[in-house]
Amino acid sequence: MQDTFDITTIVFLALAVFVIWRLRSVLGQRTGNERPPQDPFARREQAKQPGEDNVVRLPGAANDRGEMAEVGAQARPDRWAGVAEQGSPTARGFDAIAAIEPQFDARSFLEGSRLAYEMIVTSFAAGDRKALKGLLSRDVFEGFDKAIGDRETRGEKVETTFVSIDDAKVEQVEVRGKAAQITVRFLSKLITATRDKDGKVIDGDPEAVADVVDVWTFSRTLGARDPNWLLVATESGQ
Repeated sequence: MQDTFDITTIVFLALAVFVIWRLRSVLGQRTGNERPPQDPFARREQAKQPGEDNVVRLPGAANDRGEMAEVGAQARPDRWAGVAEQGSPTARGFDAIAAIEPQFDARSFLEGSRLAYEMIVTSFAAGDRKALKGLLSRDVFEGFDKAIGDRETRGEKVETTFVSIDDAKVEQVEVRGKAAQITVRFLSKLITATRDKDGKVIDGDPEAVADVVDVWTFSRTLGARDPNWLLVATESGQ
């Protein structure tokens, strides 16, 4: 029994190291303009108000690099196929990133964002601060840490089963100077429930699969030695 336990532990540790390595290859550096995130497990109590928007905006980013971006698009018109429509603001945003970092791969970024989304959601539910710290900007981590701490103080526990990510689509790409932000809309299925200190379900349903829409923004400083993107803002989508 001891040998079996040791082998299983080693296997799970190896898988964890692989997932973190994959995420580190695509997820980055904070810009210094981030705002605290919403608690993804408190949508009932924190309904979004009309006009409220906690995604950081960088005005004019898609056009800041002008002709250089358009030349890149003409040279490789299919470069962003499957991720952004040719000539769209999103494609021009990708062109602006590629003008500074020619090796940028939008498909790899999107794949990494899906991995990050699942890991962050499940780690937040489990209260795993260590796993979260390397994936979030400082401000977002502080917001998540406070939410976890408040939950612990009340004696509540969140049970979350990640069923699937049905879709992940880049909604916006903005670049200003060397600060880049990419906003992704995730459509996922989760089974989640919050229990109080007595084990009573006070939110969610442990037996029901819920459709969830989240809009997350990742950011990094282009040209920096650190290649990682970090989550800098979250909001619930429609």
